[in-house]
Amino acid sequence: MNYQTTVSSNEETKKHSRKNKLKNDLNQKPTSAYVGASWGVVIIGLLSYCIGLWNASMELNEKGYYFSILLMGIYAVISLQKAVRDKAEKIKVSEMYYSISWVIVIASLLLLIVGLRNADLLLSEKGFYAISYLLSLFGAITVQKNTRDTEFINTTAEKENS
Repeated sequence: MNYQTTVSSNEETKKHSRKNKLKNDLNQKPTSAYVGASWGVVIIGLLSYCIGLWNASMELNEKGYYFSILLMGIYAVISLQKAVRDKAEKIKVSEMYYSISWVIVIASLLLLIVGLRNADLLLSEKGFYAISYLLSLFGAITVQKNTRDTEFINTTAEKENS
């Protein structure tokens, strides 16, 4: 009987320590340097893309096309990141929403590619817009992830303290 108690106690201790380790792994707040770098990336990407559009010698309708693709892409990647994260956390996400998020991300990238392919721009300008666009999308995903991580950790901490 003493053996049973010891084994049960050891198993409970192991389970508890694994649970704490998993909890500590999940509760790693992004560092302020990483959060700052993420915001820097999104701001630099957006500003460079928009300043490039402002100074471009293209018609206003073309500028509107590229700007709307930027807005569409940023919204799409944030929405997709949220859907992927919800699925990973076992939060119900409809397959329709998840699929539409992927379709819109891909569509925004394809629209940029088609627009740049057919644009009357120098190759270096096309590369500038493509890199600024991708930088903006990456930054938006990272800022969304950091925001969600921080919110999750703060909410978890509040629940534990209550």
